[in-house]
Amino acid sequence: MCILLMNKRYMLEIVPRFTHEYDLAKALAKGEPRAQHVFYEQYAGKFLSICKRYVSDLMLAEDVMVESMMKIFDKVGQFGYNGSFEGWAKRIVVNEALMQIRKKKEINVDIADAEYEIEHSFPSFDFEAEELLKLIQTLPEGYRTVFNLYAIEGYSHAEICDLLGISEGTSKSQLSRARKFLADALNSNPKYGYKVN
Repeated sequence: MCILLMNKRYMLEIVPRFTHEYDLAKALAKGEPRAQHVFYEQYAGKFLSICKRYVSDLMLAEDVMVESMMKIFDKVGQFGYNGSFEGWAKRIVVNEALMQIRKKKEINVDIADAEYEIEHSFPSFDFEAEELLKLIQTLPEGYRTVFNLYAIEGYSHAEICDLLGISEGTSKSQLSRARKFLADALNSNPKYGYKVN
């Protein structure tokens, strides 16, 4: 299916319309430039947000996002069409961000007390997603990486262990410490007006 669009030179242009993400994936696998453009326009913002959660430097996050796009375009033929194409692409973005962290330096994880996990409950707060992203970016790198993988991306501790090369106890400890760090940050900010225990 195609649609007609008026381009910047006031000329009609036939543009493929991708009604399903699998249609887009198939067009990407064929190397169609229009599909690459549509994919970039549709997902660049989402993928940059993911990169910024792992890499705090904006320019570096943009580089990771672009590298991720290139890898997606290169590897799209490996997509099996048995799940979400967006989910498959997000995994590539997360893996690229993790590779950037590894290049920069090994993820610093404190293995002392790794066997202890303290649960922290969070009350509901009324704040914007951008505020939460800024708060997450203040976490130490190891805490931030495990928190993002577990709490935001939905990876299990076993999957995190495989991705990062750490033990499950260390993953749990890093998550617990990230939660405590965030709770302390929220406690110290009078804007939220609630004491987290």
